[in-house]
Amino acid sequence: MDRKIAFISLGCPKNQVDSELMIKKLSDAGYELIDTPFGADAVIVNTCGFIEAAKREGIETILEMGQYKEDGDVGKILVIGCMAQRYRDEILTEMPEVDAVGGLGVNGDIVSFVDGVFNGNGDRAQFPPRSALPLSGERILTTPDHWAYLKISDGCSNGCAFCAIPKIRGPFRSRDIEDIVDEARALVSKGVKELIVIAQDTTRYGLDNYGKLMLPELLRRLDEIVGLRWIRLLYCYPDRLTDETLEVMRDSEKILHYIDLPLQHASGRLLEKMNRHGDRETLTKLIEKIRSYMPDCVLRTTFITGFPGETDEDFDELSEFVEDIGFDRLGCFAFSPEEGTLAYSMPDQVDPELAEHRGEVLMEQQYGIAVKKQEALIGCVIECVAEDYDDYSDSYSGRTWMDAPEIDAGIRFISSRELAPGTFVRVKVTGVNGYDLIGEEV
Repeated sequence: MDRKIAFISLGCPKNQVDSELMIKKLSDAGYELIDTPFGADAVIVNTCGFIEAAKREGIETILEMGQYKEDGDVGKILVIGCMAQRYRDEILTEMPEVDAVGGLGVNGDIVSFVDGVFNGNGDRAQFPPRSALPLSGERILTTPDHWAYLKISDGCSNGCAFCAIPKIRGPFRSRDIEDIVDEARALVSKGVKELIVIAQDTTRYGLDNYGKLMLPELLRRLDEIVGLRWIRLLYCYPDRLTDETLEVMRDSEKILHYIDLPLQHASGRLLEKMNRHGDRETLTKLIEKIRSYMPDCVLRTTFITGFPGETDEDFDELSEFVEDIGFDRLGCFAFSPEEGTLAYSMPDQVDPELAEHRGEVLMEQQYGIAVKKQEALIGCVIECVAEDYDDYSDSYSGRTWMDAPEIDAGIRFISSRELAPGTFVRVKVTGVNGYDLIGEEV
């Protein structure tokens, strides 16, 4: 088989892992996977449908591929993933350039889906049950060789009022713990040194198939893997971040003192409307507890501004909370009204421009906090990983243990020796450039 396929994966790391599973299956079936759409017999766009910005990106990518197709640079266009699952009819009727649309279930037999498009005997729209989406399997990594995502579940059962994920991907489904550990060992045997544990709700892991929270046990098992250097946790729901999990993190040398804790807001009134728990006081106590276990813990969070009913007083409370806590990493999104969610039809919708403005104000506030935290690191020696070399500046770019790839800042440093990507080094911080650090290997 001489057919060439280009894979475009949009959206979150969970979607990226799905793409890696499918790329492996297509490669094993004889398809040649290429890095560019130009010259591809087919382009597969694995879409995200979480918020308006993600949908826009998906639509723009499909239209761009459509232009390439019209110019003769691309053969077939196949659209799969969350946006395809959610907007199948719109894609089918409004995007004639698309040759086939597949829901999340086609991930389980992506080869048959693609074969059918080329052979002309497949339906233009295929939507098997979402449960057909595989939770595991062999992957061809699209990340650098030294780090990889480790997806431990799919779907979500939290039912936050603003979120369409349960509607798109279905209820929370945990993988078997042995399956995850086996995959982690296999990744490490291939040179992976950092595993980034991901799910829609990492802290919920095991509740569905084991009847109890199993993240602490999973972390203990991963901690035992010889050759693994760093374990990083993303997407930890605050309600289920238990003392046991914090104890395991504290006592491990491999599990980084880094927690991604999406809080969404600090106003108890708004959190209740979001169908979430807690308020400013309870969230403050949670963070105090985290820091009591790990005083050096790096906290990343995300907030939503402009949720229906958010008043100036609610936003002021959020701003004060951010100032009081001093988060190390923070992202902010203006509320995106998503069809099929409770928040979509709520009264007291906030003007989108005001929601955007509040988000900008919060990010400007966080910038000041972040820079002060970075400046406090000057003179410190920090464990880092080298990732790239820049001839122009004669320096390396990389990440400290405090920075997750693709979402956090980085460090640029000089070294007297040649470093391969994925080399772990100790770097003395000598300066700050915005969010980024500057240093030299010691």
